[in-house]
Amino acid sequence: MTHAVRPTPRRLDAFTLASEPGNERLALARVADCVADVGLGAARLERLKTAVAEATMNAIEHGNGNQPEIPVEIEVTQNGDDITVAISDRGGVTHADSGDHADPDLVKKLDGEQSPRGWGLFLIRNMVDAMDTSTDGQRHTIWLTMRTTGDAHDEHV
Repeated sequence: MTHAVRPTPRRLDAFTLASEPGNERLALARVADCVADVGLGAARLERLKTAVAEATMNAIEHGNGNQPEIPVEIEVTQNGDDITVAISDRGGVTHADSGDHADPDLVKKLDGEQSPRGWGLFLIRNMVDAMDTSTDGQRHTIWLTMRTTGDAHDEHV
């Protein structure tokens, strides 16, 4: 029996940001810089940047309550063709995604049947190849994965 050798994940960057509105722009710029040479096409890179910005905004606002002294932690790794960005906050179970969130319905939102908010996780899920969340005590992490080997049509979006 032959076992496939899986590459060891390689850390491309790890950093923290103060939980202040606007710092999502710093996160997306730094992530974009560290993945510049890994083979993501331009459209896939833009999608990853959008997802990173949205997830970082959620961590700042919902996870850490806009408290600058509580950092958002971001780690970028590469494992073969997968680029994974882990964004962690201290929101714990109060911020954890239980998976029970309904997809936004524009008509219901316009009719007042759904909150006008609530687009974040929907947007993130549809920007990356995979999204996972985990909560370990007070630490809540969202994992965003983008493959460097995306569909050809992605580059024409």
